[in-house]
Amino acid sequence: MYFFLSNLSFVDICFTSTTIPKMLVNIQTQTKAITYAGCLIQIYLFILFVELDNFLLGVMSYDGYVAICHPLHCIVIVNHRISGLLCVLLSLSRAGAWDFQPCNPWCPPNSECVNATACRCKPGFASSSVEVFTNPLVTCHDINECLLPRKLSCGYFADCHNVQGSYYCTCFPGFELRSGAKIFTNVSENTCQDVDECSSRQHKCHRSTTCTNTGGSYSCQCHPGWLPIPGRHNGFYKDICKVMPFFTWPLPPGDHSQSLSHFFEKVNNLHRDLKSAMAKDTIQGIMQEVDELLETPGDLETLPPSQKHCVATHLLTGLESALRNLSRGLPEGTATFSYSAGTQLSLEVQERGDGNVTLSLNQAKMQLNWNLAQESVHRGPSVVGLVSTPGMDKLLAEAPLVLEPEKQVAPHGTHKDSLQTVSPVLLSDVISVFLSRKNTQNLSSPVTFTFSHNVSVGPKREVLCVFWDHGQNGCGHWATTGCKTLDTRDGSTTCLCTHLSSHAILMASYNVQDNDPVLDFITCMGLGMSLLCLVLAALTFLLCRAIQNTSTSLHLQLSLCLLLAHLLFLTAIDRTQPKVLCAVTAGALHYLYLASFTWMLLEGLFLFLTTRNLTVLSSSSRNRLMRRLMFPVGYGVPAAIVAVSAVARPHLYGTSTRCWLRPEQGFMWGFLGPVCAISSVNMVFFLMTLCIVKSKLSSINRDVSTLQNTRVLTFKAMAHLFILGCTWCLGVLQVGSLAPVMAYLFTIVNSLQGVFIFLVYCLLSQQVQEQYRTWLKRIRKWTTESESYTLSSKAVSDTSRPSTL
Repeated sequence: MYFFLSNLSFVDICFTSTTIPKMLVNIQTQTKAITYAGCLIQIYLFILFVELDNFLLGVMSYDGYVAICHPLHCIVIVNHRISGLLCVLLSLSRAGAWDFQPCNPWCPPNSECVNATACRCKPGFASSSVEVFTNPLVTCHDINECLLPRKLSCGYFADCHNVQGSYYCTCFPGFELRSGAKIFTNVSENTCQDVDECSSRQHKCHRSTTCTNTGGSYSCQCHPGWLPIPGRHNGFYKDICKVMPFFTWPLPPGDHSQSLSHFFEKVNNLHRDLKSAMAKDTIQGIMQEVDELLETPGDLETLPPSQKHCVATHLLTGLESALRNLSRGLPEGTATFSYSAGTQLSLEVQERGDGNVTLSLNQAKMQLNWNLAQESVHRGPSVVGLVSTPGMDKLLAEAPLVLEPEKQVAPHGTHKDSLQTVSPVLLSDVISVFLSRKNTQNLSSPVTFTFSHNVSVGPKREVLCVFWDHGQNGCGHWATTGCKTLDTRDGSTTCLCTHLSSHAILMASYNVQDNDPVLDFITCMGLGMSLLCLVLAALTFLLCRAIQNTSTSLHLQLSLCLLLAHLLFLTAIDRTQPKVLCAVTAGALHYLYLASFTWMLLEGLFLFLTTRNLTVLSSSSRNRLMRRLMFPVGYGVPAAIVAVSAVARPHLYGTSTRCWLRPEQGFMWGFLGPVCAISSVNMVFFLMTLCIVKSKLSSINRDVSTLQNTRVLTFKAMAHLFILGCTWCLGVLQVGSLAPVMAYLFTIVNSLQGVFIFLVYCLLSQQVQEQYRTWLKRIRKWTTESESYTLSSKAVSDTSRPSTL
């Protein structure tokens, strides 16, 4: 009995505990919601413990019956084994009674019974009445989940498909799931993405067209230069295309060349018989015809040079266009063709080119980046081609050469007329470049060409990297714009161009003026010493108050102008890139040197007035006049000259090798004119000063101070002429056999101009010398006091330091 009571108590405790925890939670949170899983667990435990309670009560009633009817045999009859067996048997009988539910035999198809009298439709089906029905006439029909009002969303780029009792989703045509699966049933499983039919080669575009991917589909477009032919090929391909006609330009007016007419006829026959699969054969046929025409030009050689140039221009442009269009129909890979007269073609076709591509022929090599060949508008393979036509030189003989402004002054200062005194000689084969990209005038990165030639370049010859410019009249000429020569050595020349056309290298002869390294060394050393002396002189004129007057102000401004001019000359005269900065540097040098000469003129005027003042009692009028004219004239006159020059011809500032004035159109006289005028005026002031000094020396008397001033003025007059006039006259005298000697004298004296100014106006001035002595005494005194203070501080610190045993 007690065994059953203990188990009954435990079951009752568990029975009441199934709902109390959730009830306490609801009381604390003020919410009565419960999850579906929690609800099932709670119901299951509640029913379980209720049934166990009933089982135990049944067993306890039997135990009571045995205890009353057979009290002496109760312990033997109802032992622990019998008690446990009774509990198990009662539980099984109860469970069987619980699970056994008689099913309704008349439930319609696509339904399931609820109990003996009711049915419900299976998931995916619905009845026309209620969910649970007892009427045997009710039927369950399929629910179309893909239609309203029960339409289920499959997500973006997907369709819903209904089946009996269910549905599934598929991606739109042209889309696929990332996992590769074909169907899905939940919008969260939707990963539909566009299929790139072009990259995966799932398209039906012919090789003569370009596949372009679109959202969920693709399109087939003709290559640039091809025309569509609507139709189907073997029932599989979409549209196919054909290339445009070759060499559609007419003959030049008055040209009746039979050779050229036969060439056009043969090329047009090739186009007439062209098929999409014969692009390679057509390219070979065109190259063969061009090779034969250039090998035996026939009556083309009798044409005037200007008409030959027109024919060459149209041949080059037509050949480039035809090869560009035809090569789009070639498969991926590299191909090289050679012909009997030396004509060569090398091309490469890539679907997705990356990095650099290099094409080589017998006497030329080209390297460029694949990005230059790819077009942003049209998809499809990228093409890079290089054509060498050695026979083209027969048509390009006596072609004119037009130099860009930067090359109109040769690297050694030679004028462009010297370059063109001898006709340029064509050193290399004429090469033409074609890309799948048609516009090649302004490339994002330069293209490198390497030409091989057997002619050695002498000391008086210049190698130019040129291209054939079609010009406005269509006849063309050689030009250098956008191409520069990087290196010429060992029978090869490397060029760098920012556009593509037909390229070659020319050799032109001219008179070379080599740079003298000795003169360069003298210039750097002399200007370096002058900069140091000019800095010292400027500091002296600023800090030495004893000598500050009108004359000192003139010396200071002259020193500052020369200091800035020499410093800019040393640091930026050779920095020709960028061009705008070089032009600004040339303008600044023009202004600073003109300002220096203007201050030299004011020095000469002031020296003359000072000398004339020896016979006048007062110099106040002279000082007032100089103060009024000094700064407006010293800085205003050169500014006006430079402003007029810059407005009239701004493009003549800066050459290819020096940031200075160009000699053409007389532009150099914007500097030489004022310099010659100032030197002449200073010479007049010098002669007048000499006359005044001579008359003063002839009337020497007791006034010793006046005599000393006269001698100082005479020395300064001589030094003034030497510093400000004589040096630049030597530059004009650099002609004939004395040119090297005059060049050395000009360089030495000019580079040491700052040294002479510091020597004459500072070191040889008694007032400045006294001021220097005063400064030296102060420096020595300050140094001695500083050392004494340091020693005394050290002694005090040693005395105050505590002694240790």
